[in-house]
Amino acid sequence: MDTLSYKTISANKTTVNKQWVLVDAEGQTLGRLSSKVAKLLRGKYKPNYTPHVDCGDNVVIINAEKISLSGKKWDAKEYIRHTGYPGGQRKINASELFKKDPTRILEKSIKGMLPKNKLGADLFRNLKVYVGTEHKQDAQKPTAINLNDLK
Repeated sequence: MDTLSYKTISANKTTVNKQWVLVDAEGQTLGRLSSKVAKLLRGKYKPNYTPHVDCGDNVVIINAEKISLSGKKWDAKEYIRHTGYPGGQRKINASELFKKDPTRILEKSIKGMLPKNKLGADLFRNLKVYVGTEHKQDAQKPTAINLNDLK
């Protein structure tokens, strides 16, 4: 058996095949939707996945205002930030953040599932989240996928 014929193929910026994907968030649960979208952004559904390369797809999410949270998370889930001053810790619950901007809950959830380095910042730029069914990526012709078909 010739073991030299089994080479590990590592993707790089020139050999990666990036596509545009359209995801409908209507009726989806926040965490399950976010984990699948994070895998799409990372490229983990592709056979040539390489951990240190941006080999994932560009993802467009529509209907961000129609996501759901289970249990009492609309009131109990808190998002904490700090102003930088002493005693400057601020809290906001999920329903208040959702009223301000429905896209921010999805963006925060997905960003938390990406690597905390330069690669994660690059991957996050491949995500576009919109309220409603209209989006600005018509020229890229994104293909609509059903997240329930993905593992």
